[in-house]
Amino acid sequence: MNWRTLCGEKLVAPAQALKIIQPTDRVFIAGLQSTPFTLCRALLEQKEALRGLRLNTLISFFPWDEPGLEEYFHFESWYVSKRERPLMQRGLVDYVPVSYFRTGALPYGIDDLDVYLVTVSPPDRHGFCSFGTSVAMSPTMVRQARRVIAEVDESFIRTSGENHIHISEIDRFVLRQETSPVFLTPEVYSQEKKDAVDTICMQIANDLVQDGDTIQIGAGDMTSPLPGYLFGKNDLGMQTEVIPPGVVTLVQAGVLNGKRKKIHTGKVVGTAFHAALSREELDFIDNNPVFELYDFNYTDDVRLLCQDPRFTAINNALTIDVTGQVASESIGSQMFTGTGGQAAFSIAACLAGGKSIIVLPSSSIVQNERLSRVVPILALGTVVTTPRAFVDYVVTEYGIATLRGKSLKQRAVALIEIAHPDFRAELRREAQRLYQV
Repeated sequence: MNWRTLCGEKLVAPAQALKIIQPTDRVFIAGLQSTPFTLCRALLEQKEALRGLRLNTLISFFPWDEPGLEEYFHFESWYVSKRERPLMQRGLVDYVPVSYFRTGALPYGIDDLDVYLVTVSPPDRHGFCSFGTSVAMSPTMVRQARRVIAEVDESFIRTSGENHIHISEIDRFVLRQETSPVFLTPEVYSQEKKDAVDTICMQIANDLVQDGDTIQIGAGDMTSPLPGYLFGKNDLGMQTEVIPPGVVTLVQAGVLNGKRKKIHTGKVVGTAFHAALSREELDFIDNNPVFELYDFNYTDDVRLLCQDPRFTAINNALTIDVTGQVASESIGSQMFTGTGGQAAFSIAACLAGGKSIIVLPSSSIVQNERLSRVVPILALGTVVTTPRAFVDYVVTEYGIATLRGKSLKQRAVALIEIAHPDFRAELRREAQRLYQV
């Protein structure tokens, strides 16, 4: 049976689908590869009729930075991405701090929604659609929302796990009208940054990741390339959020087989795949039982993660102070991203007896000025994403600082040793003033 026939009268034009939305509603819009581009454009076209709508976005791939749009819609987010960042910088987004997740429940602050907009595959002959390569919180959002509008993308793959929704749970369908939306523009790295990534990933692979570890890899630019450095390891497992490029090759090579995982043995588990995966990688993943995608509230549930004694969390930071406090979501008081799962993964790794690893380059060039990413004290208003007690190792291109079990003075010495050489003298002076190092 043709999938359009299965959808029946629920399959309508975008403008018709939006008629089930009221201006007083709170609408959540799926992000990453599940961003419903056609529905987002329809919202802009209907902005006058829907004036007052509250839109909650999550790592959206849709460009919301349209002049004057704040006169019609009120934006909310619990994780700011490149698309929402300009709005946040102008004070047009209400940020909701979220850092803990429980299976089957939405975090407080994002648990009250009227309408959920999401992209899905066409239904199969049993009436089940797939969330494709990005499940995120969709299963729980669908159960919580009063109404669900789904945009159908015929190219979406299917995976095992919790990656499905039945047509009976969807109120309206629309057909995606953009044939190949561009999700990401590849970033051009300087040679210095390429060298830093190479050095950092080699150190993690050679000195910190061990055979049999279950690894979580943060989606930042310092850690996403890590899979390419793990060849030669044995029986690795993966329990993460965004599954990075290169994982398919590790699975094919037998490096990533999950044999020693305590939970989901033999499976690669995440909530989404990186948007940069090739068509060949997606074809290998499609209907492959090795890959399981679950709701974010499940993959990031500390109670589940800490059951694996070899759980190793590897995450990125914007900056870190010399005592080990990790800032990964704000620059001063200005939100840059969000907590995401970093705090949950880092805490779970420590509780499990595994490793909590934080990664960052030693410095950055901002407006032609080099700034240290290792600082004596965090700037006023900076959000602490991961408390220092839950950081075991910190890696820069200058080495690995072991913080586990160390005093504040010992931590300061270790972190200054891996800071950029241009700033070490100043860091030592400040550490002496602050902590008598």
